[in-house]
Amino acid sequence: MEDQILALTAELAAVKSAAQVTNTMFAEAYYYLTIPLMVIIHAGFLLYEMGQTRVKNVLSSGIKNLLAFAFTIITFYLFGWWFYWALPTFPYDLAAGAGYMEISGIAYASAIALPWGDSAQYMGPNMGDHSSGVFWGAFALFAATTASIASGALIERIQTVGFVICAIVLGSFAWVVAAAWAWHADGWLVTEFGFHDFGAAGLVHAVAGFFALGVLVNLGPRIGKFNADGSANKIAGHNLPLTITGLMLIIVGFFGFLMACIILPGEGWSWYGDAGTTIYGTPMTLSALAFNICLAASGGIIGAWVFTKDPFWMMSGCLAGIISTASGLDIYFGSHVIIISIVAGMLIKPCADWLEGLGIDDAVGAVTVHGTIGVFGVIMLGVFGSGTPALGAYAPEGVATVNLFGQIVGAGVMFLLGFVPGYIVSWILNKAGMLRIPDAVQIQGLDAVKVPAQAYPESMVSDESDSK
Repeated sequence: MEDQILALTAELAAVKSAAQVTNTMFAEAYYYLTIPLMVIIHAGFLLYEMGQTRVKNVLSSGIKNLLAFAFTIITFYLFGWWFYWALPTFPYDLAAGAGYMEISGIAYASAIALPWGDSAQYMGPNMGDHSSGVFWGAFALFAATTASIASGALIERIQTVGFVICAIVLGSFAWVVAAAWAWHADGWLVTEFGFHDFGAAGLVHAVAGFFALGVLVNLGPRIGKFNADGSANKIAGHNLPLTITGLMLIIVGFFGFLMACIILPGEGWSWYGDAGTTIYGTPMTLSALAFNICLAASGGIIGAWVFTKDPFWMMSGCLAGIISTASGLDIYFGSHVIIISIVAGMLIKPCADWLEGLGIDDAVGAVTVHGTIGVFGVIMLGVFGSGTPALGAYAPEGVATVNLFGQIVGAGVMFLLGFVPGYIVSWILNKAGMLRIPDAVQIQGLDAVKVPAQAYPESMVSDESDSK
């Protein structure tokens, strides 16, 4: 009898071990697949921004997007990942092991997130490590996405090197600080104010949108955008179907972006043994995303259609619908999502027109769609989600719950973390003559001067001599 019990115990242990291995492999594959899905976002940005430029600037816009992706990934590897783990408790406590989960602080970050020294074992090939690379990859694509969000606002008049510097500051520093403070279980905005932003409406979208605004203040408008009396002229892109297709691809990639925000069930992957969680340790399922992403995208289109029949703004409304609900995709029911996303879709065109009336030339409406709607979404969660736990299973007693004041504080911090670095770095670049393309080059076209290729070699512009 004793031998049978021992044999059964050994068999159960083997089954449990096999299940854990299978679960770990599934989780690794799950996060790994979010990476190429998020690359689709960049394919979308590439099409979207090239479509929104005039023929003479198409390839220069494409090059900016490619360089933003490449430089942000590398700099995020070199130092951006370190900031995420080092700064969550700042300005309260930077000591080693700071925070109630003890997964933050300078010592902790230096031990796991630097590509040299002892921490290099977590930043490269390691057969015993199933998680570091795929988690880093997902975060690196978050970083690259943040940098690309701002790029569309700046097209047709920003210098390539100046743009790359801005992209590095935004993608590997500004949003990373926001993520450390607001998208980490030890983040001081979370523990002290109950801030909640599951899908990064504030810490990715609002930061990127207002970073772009800070740059635009110093960059100035495109040649011909404004008249002497301050009235604005419409500068249409050369290919609206390309732009709309790009926006739809961004939506496709957002399914990967948001699924990467879930921590899967299983030992070592979730704070609850048998359930998925948010990055805060609160319960979350893919089912919630399936309902809410589809509803948010649809509501945003309908809201934009109410104010304008322009397909560009309708697809921008689709994006705004998702951004406006992203903070609470883990909390909202469908009725919440429909209401919030429709309102967001209705807001974008009037808000973009108001910004243009202030003399700001945002070529794609990025400040409004990402910045304004990101803040709107963060605050709406304070209205509809107040009282919801901000932290999960291991939260100590007395930790703040989600509340309107905390969401407003967080929204203000996100604005400052975007606008201030954007303004400062672009001001410095402007003083150094590295920000704005000279007027003569803008008039001639950036591709002719900056790019050793033509977007349309046979020319989309009719030859005047042929028409005579």
